[in-house]
Amino acid sequence: MSGICVIGAGRMGLPICDRLVRAGHTVTVVDVDSDRVDRAVALGARAGSIATAEAGFLFTVLPGAPELQAFADEVTATLPSGLVWVDMTSAAPELGEELARRATSRGVGFLGAPLGGGVPAAETGTLTFFAGGEAGTLETARPVLAALARPERILHLGPAGAGYTAKLLVNLLWFGQAMAVGEALLLGQSAGLDVARLREVFLAGPASSDFIRSSLPALFAGDYLISFGLDRCVEELESLRSLAAHHGSPFELSGLVADLHGRALARFVPVDGELMGLAFLEGLAGRPIRPT
Repeated sequence: MSGICVIGAGRMGLPICDRLVRAGHTVTVVDVDSDRVDRAVALGARAGSIATAEAGFLFTVLPGAPELQAFADEVTATLPSGLVWVDMTSAAPELGEELARRATSRGVGFLGAPLGGGVPAAETGTLTFFAGGEAGTLETARPVLAALARPERILHLGPAGAGYTAKLLVNLLWFGQAMAVGEALLLGQSAGLDVARLREVFLAGPASSDFIRSSLPALFAGDYLISFGLDRCVEELESLRSLAAHHGSPFELSGLVADLHGRALARFVPVDGELMGLAFLEGLAGRPIRPT
């Protein structure tokens, strides 16, 4: 079994620590919050630091790009040669490319492999990894990642930065679909239709999706999916806006989605809830999206 240092024991990091410990790995956990470290230790991890971990793998599971940048600025220059660094943070591709350059200069293998699936998938070992980096580095990491994802869910998408781009695009489609479905449901309500019945209609039609199938019941119950912050949604959407501008690619419809989330953030300030964009639409309509 391998020695792994996990940076970040938050919503995703803690169940990842648990899965790795159960798989027999020696896990050292680092977090700025001592309570999170204590919870990880209770699961069988060790408290420590990168310097004391004596690990062959470094996993960073951080809230977003600012935290990842700060971590990299602090420790990259001290990473030992031969380490394999797997970053699981959702961040901008240019940051991933920068980290890969820094890691390579230290003789460190780097994978930018942001996660898909959320907390339930982390708890059950059914995550999706959107991996960018050298193919050989990914093959070295696969036996360890097997505790967290099925083989077909460990996706190699190209060089460093590719995984971050793919993950952001997946989220862009999810955010956009959430807003489109929300507007459709609100319009249906205005016309006197019940949203629960409308959901059945959508599921039977050509626009059926996992969002409509899996996430709308939570919204109907008043759950805005608090495992992800509204400010992080905006951070990701603005990263994509910058990427589109850099490549000269159209971002018209997606820009509206980003603008709506920005207005929601101005209205609600940073709060937990990746469906808070829908809460903003509900505020414009003057009523919640709920079955009658």
